[in-house]
Amino acid sequence: MDRLLSMADAKDQIETILDIASDLKSGKITEKPLKDKYLGMIFEKSSTRTRVSFEVGMHQLGGTPLYLSSKDLQLNRGEPIPDTARVLSRFLDCIMIRAKKHENVEELAEYASIPVISGLTDKEHPCQAFADLLTIKEYKGDYNRKLVFIGDGNNVCNSLLLASAYVGMDMVVACPEGYEPDKEIYELAKEEAKKTNANITIEHDIHEAVKDADVLYTDVWVSMGDEEEQEERERIFKPYQINKQLLSEAKEDAIVMHCLPAIRDQEITEEVMTSSQSAIWDQAENRLHAQKAILYTILKE
Repeated sequence: MDRLLSMADAKDQIETILDIASDLKSGKITEKPLKDKYLGMIFEKSSTRTRVSFEVGMHQLGGTPLYLSSKDLQLNRGEPIPDTARVLSRFLDCIMIRAKKHENVEELAEYASIPVISGLTDKEHPCQAFADLLTIKEYKGDYNRKLVFIGDGNNVCNSLLLASAYVGMDMVVACPEGYEPDKEIYELAKEEAKKTNANITIEHDIHEAVKDADVLYTDVWVSMGDEEEQEERERIFKPYQINKQLLSEAKEDAIVMHCLPAIRDQEITEEVMTSSQSAIWDQAENRLHAQKAILYTILKE
């Protein structure tokens, strides 16, 4: 794997990367193979988990991370993406970028001669999906499960659709009409799911969607860039809140996940978020282990 812009880039290495993540987390792998390796981290959007986990993870693997705010780069003054890609390729071993537009990341990867990792775009969030798969495996033991993503069919949802299809996990997107996931990704996920006998569906009835669910997953209703739609989105998504009642309609041992940050008592209640069925904090920690495994796979010689 020489880049990770989409879950599709890792489709044949998902299990390997997750095994490495587990071994890194448990201490089975203790080597630091990235000595003298440099990771440039470009941020066009604010970040907590992505920045800290990549920075700490790179250090723990023996490498050096460099924080590069887009405001401080010449990109902010109009330097073309291809020029930035060519120059950074002379200095670094890998670029991680958290960007506003997916096409900009694709352009960066096209002109870079080093691997590029997406730390989030408006289209996908593959690093989050790896952490999510690791968490589900830890809690449930396998992927013969039903995952229900509740709310906006956003970038996280898109990556989870592909991830679920590749590992053979059933996934239902429970969303209001007009807020479905990316059509192209949804169709690709359904096609890939045929190979693993997974069921990938969209359901607008929230109560029908959560029946027999092993995992309930949600994200904020108003993502970065959608602030102008806040009032309308809050009204439309109100019936799609994960609360105690909705959780009781899933399997008795269902777990709850959220990629964070969360707005308590909006998309998820405080009661559920801090309940014994919440896997959210382990999920957040697993960003570190999953991303270390991605770096390990891409950069280890």
